[in-house]
Amino acid sequence: MDATARPAIVIDNGTGYSKLGFSGNSEPSFTLPTVVAANESFLDQTELLSSANWIAQYNAGIMADLDFFIGDEALSRLRSSGLYTLRRPIRHGQVHDWDTMERFWQQCIFNYLRCNPEEHYFLLTDSPVSTPESRECTGEIMFETFNVPGLYISVQSVLSLSAGYAYLKSISDDDSDTVSDMTGVVVDIGDGAPQIVPVVNGYVIGSSIKSFPFSGSDVTQFVSQLLQEFKKHDRKPDKYIKHWSAVKPKTGVPYTIDIGYERFLGPEIFFNPEIYSADFSTPLPELIDNCVQSAPIDTRRALYKNIVLSGGSTMFKDFHKRLQTDIKKIVDDRVAATNARHRVEVRPIEVNVVAHPIQSYAVWFGGSLAASNPDFFEFSTQRRTTRNMEPASAEQAPFSKECTEFFLTTHPLAGELI
Repeated sequence: MDATARPAIVIDNGTGYSKLGFSGNSEPSFTLPTVVAANESFLDQTELLSSANWIAQYNAGIMADLDFFIGDEALSRLRSSGLYTLRRPIRHGQVHDWDTMERFWQQCIFNYLRCNPEEHYFLLTDSPVSTPESRECTGEIMFETFNVPGLYISVQSVLSLSAGYAYLKSISDDDSDTVSDMTGVVVDIGDGAPQIVPVVNGYVIGSSIKSFPFSGSDVTQFVSQLLQEFKKHDRKPDKYIKHWSAVKPKTGVPYTIDIGYERFLGPEIFFNPEIYSADFSTPLPELIDNCVQSAPIDTRRALYKNIVLSGGSTMFKDFHKRLQTDIKKIVDDRVAATNARHRVEVRPIEVNVVAHPIQSYAVWFGGSLAASNPDFFEFSTQRRTTRNMEPASAEQAPFSKECTEFFLTTHPLAGELI
């Protein structure tokens, strides 16, 4: 069977977790930590120190290449045995260990997805600040090691924006094109390397990308510090933890709330980062505003109107409401100052932060949308054309909203699953 007749494989490799699955699905088949536990004890044997013992060296190298695990299985092996070394191939959104990354992809394809890579097209995601050489290494591994028939590497932010567009399209009752298109700001905060990326008509504005230094791992570390610091609160809960009781105004049902520091100070580092580190004091709403202001002036209103959240660290309750309120205050203050200075009446700027239930795997869902489009196989780089390509020739391809509408049309249950 032709590879174009089979669903493409979509793999979203993140710093903390990777999502695997097939195109056309509304959620990934597997979500596992991006870690590899390798047994390197074969390489530390004393008989290998002799350069003449080449047979033992060869066999030890083979065993070291075969005895490894990924994901949750790697973490369990690390806890149960001291023979394994834990490696993280991706740090701060960039691949730093290509050999380990190749091992990770190998287990993903053969052990988890259980498919033949020569019979499926692949869609992989990449950071918006990644170098062309990084994409070249990805293509080299996919074509030369796994012999895939076609490969498409897409920017994570564009896929997140398409997922937000699909969500707005699914909840909109109006058939006309009144909802947001492929223009907006993507706030991607995962386990590492948060990025604020403006996208206009499916293209990333690289000069306006902003980075936020704190991610989900920093929130975890900050909460751990708070729990260590506030152990005295557990010993004397009546003194340090307040119990607030009230009655709901509509139903008249009484309720009680326990208020503690760590309950709200964890995600507060995004809005007041100085409470976690004195090295960075610009809050996330101000950084988003700076990102929009650095974009072309004719795109700013559209960017403010469609701020899409992506990543597991944006799933805090009412995170989008707090972010929208703070950005709206910054924008309204600027408009009021402009009106007072120039004595003109500037139209109010609409600020909208889009939150949806699939924020934690929005990038993968956007990849599923893109790979479901029939034109996906034409945009993909095919194996037979890579021999004549120039080095580092990966360029940014446009992502149109038509592929999202095609997915929603051909998959009636997509809106319900979203």
